[in-house]
Amino acid sequence: MERENMTVEDVDPVVSICIANYNGEQILDACLDSVRTQILDDSFEIIVHDDASTDASLEILSQHPEVRIIQSETNVGFCEANNRMVAASRGEFVLLLNNDAALLPGALSAFLAESRGTPRPSILTAPQFDWLTGALVDRGCLLDLFMNPVPVEAEGHPNVAMTIGACMWVPRSLWDTLGGFPAWLESIAEDMYLCCAARQRGYEVRCLPVSGYRHMQGQSFGGNRAADGKLVTTYRRRRLSERNKTFLLLLFTPGAWFLPLLALHVVALTGEGIILSVIRRDRRLFQEVYLTAILSVWRERKSLLAHRSRLQKMRALDASHYYSAFTWRPRKFVLLSRYGLPRFR
Repeated sequence: MERENMTVEDVDPVVSICIANYNGEQILDACLDSVRTQILDDSFEIIVHDDASTDASLEILSQHPEVRIIQSETNVGFCEANNRMVAASRGEFVLLLNNDAALLPGALSAFLAESRGTPRPSILTAPQFDWLTGALVDRGCLLDLFMNPVPVEAEGHPNVAMTIGACMWVPRSLWDTLGGFPAWLESIAEDMYLCCAARQRGYEVRCLPVSGYRHMQGQSFGGNRAADGKLVTTYRRRRLSERNKTFLLLLFTPGAWFLPLLALHVVALTGEGIILSVIRRDRRLFQEVYLTAILSVWRERKSLLAHRSRLQKMRALDASHYYSAFTWRPRKFVLLSRYGLPRFR
């Protein structure tokens, strides 16, 4: 069940900013203020889906009368939260924004100008900057063959494989064509899914050369950032990440290559899990993260293969064009050399 609080004028907006929130009392104000202060000639609306928060999020949201609130009585996860907001929104364009992100000045106008200047719908993002340090995090991401995101840092990269869902601009027509986020992914890699589905059908995924957004990486879901020179993550985040990336490898790898690549991925994932678990002396790590990811693919193989068949029938790119936004360098090796073994908490 969900309840919606309508607090905006009865004017169809051009842009709908959709913010999924769970226990974001410490970060909501900064996020909302960054949107509210955007200068745009056209109208926009702000929608927040509160995912059964247990903190003071709703009290804070009540202080922002310009916000439409969708209040969920149960925790439904990031995918369903965004699907609900887009379904309830009225804009021609949708911006999915994390509650732990804040737009830089000029972001909305830049997104709108880019979309209106492009004849074919595209998924867009803007440069991502670390909230605390201001350092550039990425200008979108490439992917390696095992579906690990590889940040793009150089300017002028024409197309990327995916944008991080913390700030993702999608024309409504394209969202409807792609079907939104698959609820069965729960959270993590839903942005990768949407971007891969778009590129597979011939739509571009690009990063703006201007403006950007600040992001408290990992604040809303835990982990996914370096602390004291070590990569820190959580069991839940890593479990969903390894499972969902394996799902997407099966779904989107072109042609018959998916079978040997999936087999290689499973072997590598098993070896990684065993090595990490032995070094960490942590049986839970292998069972909860790696074994779960592998067994989930086996349990869901029929539905995944059926979904793959549907996706591949709609593919408009050949393998060479699809892989043009991929890199052959395994991302995990780069992270291992830079940070060493990850820490789990």
